[in-house]
Amino acid sequence: MSDSDPHASADEAVSEGARARAQGRPRDACPYGQNTPERTAWLEGYDGATMDRAPDLPIGNG
Repeated sequence: MSDSDPHASADEAVSEGARARAQGRPRDACPYGQNTPERTAWLEGYDGATMDRAPDLPIGNG
């Protein structure tokens, strides 16, 4: 992995998280340390959603 591309490790972590979920591993199996970009990416892959996106609001009744 190259130090010149900081997104490469995060992209890989997303794939690892998605693969872990598909294999039935628990969410707390994330191998990355607390408060690291790789952990955030791994959890995004596991959950199938990005953390930097606001949650969807419910559709109004009117």
